Amino acid sequence: MSKSNVYAAIIEEIFESKFKKGMTQVDFERAEITAAAKRRGVRRPSNVGDVVYSARYRGNLPESVQSTATRGREWIIRGAGSGRYSFVLTRPIRLAPNEQMGATKVPDATPGVVAMHALNDEQALLAVVRYNRLIDIFTGITCYSLQNHLRTAVRGIRQTHFHQ
Repeated sequence: MSKSNVYAAIIEEIFESKFKKGMTQVDFERAEITAAAKRRGVRRPSNVGDVVYSARYRGNLPESVQSTATRGREWIIRGAGSGRYSFVLTRPIRLAPNEQMGATKVPDATPGVVAMHALNDEQALLAVVRYNRLIDIFTGITCYSLQNHLRTAVRGIRQTHFHQ
């Protein structure tokens, strides 16, 4: 079974084990991912956090989850604290380019050594965005990158993720 199918099975199991008709929010914890994998008979992912990350940022929630959404709504996953999440029923937000606007061509200023060793993932994309100053160009202001991906885990402060 592919990684995406394993992740989908785990997400389905967590959602289906908690969802009751009429609910608009379904809470769960990171610790439930391993138990859900066991109940579904799929292998436990080596990176348990990637299950939720993938569902939130890389693809869509399984159709079995979305099919429970009321008309004009869709399910998303939101962070709800350290190791805690919620499936939340919300209005869909679709961002699409406006075909009536002109394209802005930007020469690729990514250093060759970076381009040569970059992987095909979010961090590689963020590097290209940073080296080509795309945020600066499209916002019209000078922007600075502090760090691509910062996680904090300080006593008394909940874990947060900052993405450029």
